[in-house]
Amino acid sequence: MDTGNAAWMLTSASLVFLMTPGVAFFYGGMVRAKAILNMLMLSAGALAVTAVVWTFWGWSIAYAGNDIGGIFGDPATGFLLKDSIKVSDGVFTAAKTTGAYPGSIDVAFQTTFAMITVALISGALAERIKYSTWMVFVALWITFDYAPMAHMVWNNGLLSGKGAISQAIGAVAHDFAGGTVVHINAAVAALVIVLIIGKRKGFGKQPIRPHNVPFVMLGAFLLWFGWFGFNAGSAFGANGTAGYAWVSTTAATGAAMLFWGFTEKICNGHFTAMGAASGMVAGLVAITPAADVVSPLWAMVLGAIAGVLTCLACGLKFKLGYDDSLDVVGVHGVGGLTGTLLIGFFGEGTGLLAGGNWRQLAVQACIALIAILYSGVITAIIAFALEKTMGWRVTPAQEVGGVDLADQGESAYDFAGTASAVLKELR
Repeated sequence: MDTGNAAWMLTSASLVFLMTPGVAFFYGGMVRAKAILNMLMLSAGALAVTAVVWTFWGWSIAYAGNDIGGIFGDPATGFLLKDSIKVSDGVFTAAKTTGAYPGSIDVAFQTTFAMITVALISGALAERIKYSTWMVFVALWITFDYAPMAHMVWNNGLLSGKGAISQAIGAVAHDFAGGTVVHINAAVAALVIVLIIGKRKGFGKQPIRPHNVPFVMLGAFLLWFGWFGFNAGSAFGANGTAGYAWVSTTAATGAAMLFWGFTEKICNGHFTAMGAASGMVAGLVAITPAADVVSPLWAMVLGAIAGVLTCLACGLKFKLGYDDSLDVVGVHGVGGLTGTLLIGFFGEGTGLLAGGNWRQLAVQACIALIAILYSGVITAIIAFALEKTMGWRVTPAQEVGGVDLADQGESAYDFAGTASAVLKELR
């Protein structure tokens, strides 16, 4: 075992874990004050439910189980992590070494990926859903959508570089850290649920403004920090590829933030803090599938393209009439699709512009399309079933009064104790 690699992968797992609290603050600042606790709780629920489901059978379906049709692994082989741990002198330890570090560390790393992916979906559903329904959804979605998708892409399944799609086209499909598995997957799921549960009261008719932009910026900075574990950790070792993934991630993210800002300035006349935060996340999303195969120049070009496209895409919800509350589709869907497809242009030695080969673009488009279809169908089945049984939404009156009071029985801020309220009482 290489202790340096083991230390780096444990650190990476911890960094990726931090991304879900980062998402909680990023999303939490965007909602109105009456819904921030519910928003934070959706991320907390994603952490807790995923931790349990992944330990029981999610790990086995994604990575440990015997392959079934290139789509998923059986849930029994790695049930309760029995393939990954053993007892030695009365103490639990790793049953085997994966590469140059213990397999138990790989379980930890992959658990955090599952957590952040399902947490991303919650941003589209802000201010109107029940926490109880969300928790059941997380369990079902991790089981039937995320774990099989991870198997297909990252465990030599249908959408992997060794899968049937790649073999048929004659090019190796590439998704370094989650363009399909994480971002396209979460965004499609978010859109499907939004279409099922409907719009917030007042959407498109009255301003719905973020209540705490500093929280949004804090969340974005935490995400950028955690993303070093997400992308550099996906090199699975303390090596040169990890170092370069750190560099390409930062270069692309910087370019995306700048070009989102330029687009905003042209369209609206301002460089906003909300735009800077969203541009950071858009760049992080777009470089994720490509961080190890694009040069520094192409990484920045990729980030710039993503910054412009995602900025413009976020306005589509008002034109098309779907209430993706916090732009999961615009940022993660468009950003993830952009990064996945641009490998077909910028991939070193394989892309159209960096290698003169059209096959890479073809295989990237195919895996993206299949990811969209799979996520859409599985999520629709789960979401419709929950809508007809538990119901997704709080009542209209509860939504107007605030989902925090309705669902959590709490409020984030004590407005009764503010100076204006005290002065009013004194009068």
